[in-house]
Amino acid sequence: MCRRERNWTGAIVCAGALLLAGWAFQGPGVAWAAEGGHEGGLVSLDRSLIVQVVNFLILLVILQRLLYKPFLAKMQERTAAIQKSLEEAQAARAEAARQQEENEARLRAAHAEAAAIRAQALKEAAEEQKRLVGAARAESQRLIDSARAQLEADVRRARDELRREVAELATLVAEKLVRKSLRDEDHRRLLAEAIAKVGD
Repeated sequence: MCRRERNWTGAIVCAGALLLAGWAFQGPGVAWAAEGGHEGGLVSLDRSLIVQVVNFLILLVILQRLLYKPFLAKMQERTAAIQKSLEEAQAARAEAARQQEENEARLRAAHAEAAAIRAQALKEAAEEQKRLVGAARAESQRLIDSARAQLEADVRRARDELRREVAELATLVAEKLVRKSLRDEDHRRLLAEAIAKVGD
């Protein structure tokens, strides 16, 4: 429908242009005034008018074949090229939108993965801290136990040293008492008391 309207519009435009051109070149072939004794007539009908109409129609057909159809084909080709460009632009816009959505999805996935990695790292750090605190407590308890054992060993050693010294002292006292001619019962009693005091 649109193509037919274009054909008729083009034909009318070409016809008008040719009519004006023919009128300008022919001049007095078509007269608006009286010619040859016909006063008051609008158009004089003679052979030249028929020849002009036939020439005009032939020229109209030739122009439509040679000029108007190629012009229409060129316009349709250009319209098709513009339409193709528009479709390509629309496809490119759709592809860009798809790429943007895909990039946003990847970005969201990367954020989620980073959050998961951070949570895992925090969990591992808390577990490592707990393990280190436990190890430090165990080490401190071991050191305390070792110090306590060392202290107890030092106390036992001191007691043993003290007993030995007391025993030596008791032996010296016993020797002195023997020298003073104490009786055996007194000597044994003093030795037993000295040993009992060291044991306490």
